[in-house]
Amino acid sequence: MTATLLAASSVNQIYNARGVDIAGLLLRLALGVTMIAHGYNHIWGGGKIEGTAGWFESLGLRPGKLHAWLASLTELGAGVLLIVGLLNPLAAAGVVGVMVVAWITNHRTNGFFIFRPGEGYEYVANLTFAGLALAALGPGRWSIDRFIKFHVAGWRGLAVAVVFGIGGALLLLAIFWRPNKPKADAPAADPAS
Repeated sequence: MTATLLAASSVNQIYNARGVDIAGLLLRLALGVTMIAHGYNHIWGGGKIEGTAGWFESLGLRPGKLHAWLASLTELGAGVLLIVGLLNPLAAAGVVGVMVVAWITNHRTNGFFIFRPGEGYEYVANLTFAGLALAALGPGRWSIDRFIKFHVAGWRGLAVAVVFGIGGALLLLAIFWRPNKPKADAPAADPAS
């Protein structure tokens, strides 16, 4: 009976490990493709990098062109690293950092739901926590990290994403973010005139 329980336990561990490998791959692909699409769009879509720079300036991230390039290249680089599974916790930190900056500068005051006016923080929150989860989970078996024996996951992987992702975002905001002050309403007309 003990041998049967040990065999069943070993089979469960194998299936759990495969599940982790599949989850890591799916998360890496989903986040990687999403980040590449964002980086590509910020540089070559719509208003191109100049439009992104102007938008960042309007959010109070100055100089806008520097931050447009920084965000776009981080999105492209993190996306590629995630897809191939290289330096997983640092790539996840890139996702977390970009999303935390977006969350604070553009989405936090607009409520939860993305479909609200001004776009709520639902989307960036999910990408942020997916990045944190992937840093903790690790890239899985089908990754360059496994091939080169770079294994930083669990609490250490999460710590890398928190320190470099959230910490880096907060440092960037402390140095460069100067939100525009709301314009004062025009004084009311004097009813006596």
